[in-house]
Amino acid sequence: MTRILTVLAFCAAPFMAAAQEPVPSNPEIEAIIDGQMQAFRSGDADAAWDYASPIIQGIFDSPDRFAQMVENGYPMVWNPGEVSYLGLRQQGRWFYQRVQVIDRAGAAHYLEYQMVLQDGLWLINGVALLPAPGVGA
Repeated sequence: MTRILTVLAFCAAPFMAAAQEPVPSNPEIEAIIDGQMQAFRSGDADAAWDYASPIIQGIFDSPDRFAQMVENGYPMVWNPGEVSYLGLRQQGRWFYQRVQVIDRAGAAHYLEYQMVLQDGLWLINGVALLPAPGVGA
């Protein structure tokens, strides 16, 4: 599990770089994230897997391993309560969607989804947990 989280942290490094450009919201990106969360919520690992990029699929090798990582490492994504989209930005060819998830216990979590457009379809290429607004250095 530590190896997987290390890989995810490495994949999240580009999220922190400069040269960011805000862009208008994208309903297609939001629908992909919603679709994957709904698949997790209903326990459908295969459907959730379909929303992941080939890079993520290569890291986890199977829908079940992927689902296990999300359930253990991102419980607020596995079974979200309320989901709000906070902003989309572009950095080079990557798009980053910020999301607020209120978990079932009422706690707020902030995430940033790295999205990639492949063959005309948006896919999730990684997720980074962010500090709450106003928290951190």
